[in-house]
Amino acid sequence: MLDADDVRRIALSFPETTEKERWNHPTFDVAGKMFVTIPDDESSFAVRCPKFERDELIAAEPHKFWVPAHEALSAWVRVRLAALEDSNELHDILLDSWRQAAPTRLTAG
Repeated sequence: MLDADDVRRIALSFPETTEKERWNHPTFDVAGKMFVTIPDDESSFAVRCPKFERDELIAAEPHKFWVPAHEALSAWVRVRLAALEDSNELHDILLDSWRQAAPTRLTAG
């Protein structure tokens, strides 16, 4: 089963990613912009996700994606680690969030 260490390992593999503690838990930034957080219980993680896509994700796979009430107005979605198929799916989700935060000079090409 995937865990917070897998999230950390994959997130830190992307260019210019750094780990920083915020709200007493790990967060990951690219070029100074946050793209993933790992909440306290480490059973899930949060990534950037445009609201219009987020609603579709949650409707299609509610066992995997959700948004806590206090994050309803944000452009983030939570992902349950236990619901992911494998590390490739985790990588793809993290990469998508990283691309949303990364400067063009890192994502072009």
